[in-house]
Amino acid sequence: MKSVDIQSFAASQLSLLSDELKAETEETAILTSTHAPSVLARVGQAVLNLSVASQRTGLGGKTVLDLELDPAVAGASKELPEHGLRVGDIVAVAEQPKGAERKKEREGMEKKGVNGVIVKVLKEIVVVALDKEEVDIPGGKLWLCVIILVYLGIDRLICVVNTVSNSRMMLHIGGTSNSVMLCDLSVTNACSSRMNQTMTNLQKMKENEHSTLAKVLFGQSSPTPISKEEQDKQVDWFDPSLNDSQKEAIRFTLASREIALIHGPPGTGKTHTLIELILQMVERGLRLLVCGPSNISVDNIVERLAPHKVPLVRLGHPARLLPSVIDHSLEVLTRTSEAAEIVQDIRNEMDAKQASIRKTRSGKERRAIYMDMKDLRKEYRQREAKCVDSLIRGSKVVLATLHGAGGHNLKNHAFDVVIVDEASQALEASCWIPLLGSDANKVVLAGDHLQLPPTIKSSNMKQEKDKKSDGEMGSKKEDNVKLETTMFDRMLKMHGDSIKSMLTTQYRMHETIMAFPSEALYESKLMAAEAVKARLLTGLPYEVEETEDTKEPLVFYDTEGGDFPERIDDEDTAKTSKASLFGESKSNEHEAAVVRSHVAKLVEAGVKPKDIAVITPYNGQVALLSQMLKEKFLGIELGSVDGFQGQSR
Repeated sequence: MKSVDIQSFAASQLSLLSDELKAETEETAILTSTHAPSVLARVGQAVLNLSVASQRTGLGGKTVLDLELDPAVAGASKELPEHGLRVGDIVAVAEQPKGAERKKEREGMEKKGVNGVIVKVLKEIVVVALDKEEVDIPGGKLWLCVIILVYLGIDRLICVVNTVSNSRMMLHIGGTSNSVMLCDLSVTNACSSRMNQTMTNLQKMKENEHSTLAKVLFGQSSPTPISKEEQDKQVDWFDPSLNDSQKEAIRFTLASREIALIHGPPGTGKTHTLIELILQMVERGLRLLVCGPSNISVDNIVERLAPHKVPLVRLGHPARLLPSVIDHSLEVLTRTSEAAEIVQDIRNEMDAKQASIRKTRSGKERRAIYMDMKDLRKEYRQREAKCVDSLIRGSKVVLATLHGAGGHNLKNHAFDVVIVDEASQALEASCWIPLLGSDANKVVLAGDHLQLPPTIKSSNMKQEKDKKSDGEMGSKKEDNVKLETTMFDRMLKMHGDSIKSMLTTQYRMHETIMAFPSEALYESKLMAAEAVKARLLTGLPYEVEETEDTKEPLVFYDTEGGDFPERIDDEDTAKTSKASLFGESKSNEHEAAVVRSHVAKLVEAGVKPKDIAVITPYNGQVALLSQMLKEKFLGIELGSVDGFQGQSR
């Protein structure tokens, strides 16, 4: 076991995080400056012609906007066009100057931006919660966009989104050519900021400040050995239906003193196992901070834990939470709990003020209302802070994203154990956010290091940089530290299988589908549960006709050598720009046609489109498939391999 110098590790992480942010910024700048809004709309990344239907007050006194299709263009149907907007997307809003004012005012536009997040996406409405408190939204038309940007033409607003990096941009659309010009990338994302701050704090810590857990995590001491007696202790199971490998993993984790890895290959019931583990730990009087790299990973745990009536609270912006878990969020609890009474009356008064803003055209009256709102918000935040602190202190389990665990709501709150789900998808720097802030003496990492690692944009840039550094510095380079190396990976390499327990029974795949990954990745340890080992489409809980497409668990279409030409980049931009909306992505119309044909046969046999998912490695192919399948097969799921990870059909 080779120990790691903590200060050097933190310094390396800071350098890598800086490279990553730079790579994301450069890529976004290139993309947004070379793609017309029409291209973005065609690939489902932009929605046009929205207007503000209403606005109200949300958690923390923030303004919430309901956006609908503008009546002037909606026609008979009020449904939004097909798009890729998702709950939790970070957005920024700014007003586009009118006519002759455009050139004169453009320079100061970025200062008028309003940041926010997508709260809800329905067929006819998109709800955005704004970060800025005093917002004067005009009644003009709006555009919203997923992933990269939102183009808003003359007399419209501009909303810019980057869901990958959570960074926000201010964009302006110039002239009649509908070209996009990047004006400002002034807001660095909070997640990057918190990771940097955490690594900086770790770097500044003195040796006598390092906890026992930190020393184990950096190999400066070994994990406490687990005796056979400890691991074989009797456990009264909340769910006796757990399989043997799940029970073994829970016993192992309960007995571990500092660290435990739960290795959960696809479909092995990792979340199910974590729920039992959480219940067992709460039963033993422990206080838990449960985290994940994404909101969906945390919400999945909340959904399954809530029926057990454990005192819990879900931290995070309500915009990013699933509707099924919103009742456990601070947004709802500050309205419905006993402590909520101290804030409800002032919230009602703020809502009334908010409504009056849109009714008045007098600038003087507006300014007076804003002054009243400013005083109300100050009092509201003070009352709300007391309410929130009371709710958190009364919870045995607090759940948040890794980034969210660094928020002000958890300051001065200590925990016994930190559990990180989907740890193999999380940057190590983000895992240290809850670890440094919680004073926990034990960490549980759950995930599968043999699936896809976190997506790192700076990898190619770093490889070129390393080649030059190798030539200049020779052997002085540090060990090959990579941002892709997760805490799960590093712990396994440092301490070996002695800290890991693997789940081996999978409930997702027919044994024929399971055979290859089991042999290639999991040392042939996977076993298919009886319920799925011979399951076919004809076994769905509704009638499906037995055909050559539905009676086989695994079908290959061999297109090698046929007339299936690949297409690289977007046709409209490849000729004029080195930057593609899809990077080096590819599409293949003929292969997409094969997919469409196969899907049509499945649906004809009785399979419901909502039970079908089409997955591809390329975003370009996702866009092509969307055009060919979405409208005809309502409810079908399309996605990239990376984006679909963790889901199932």
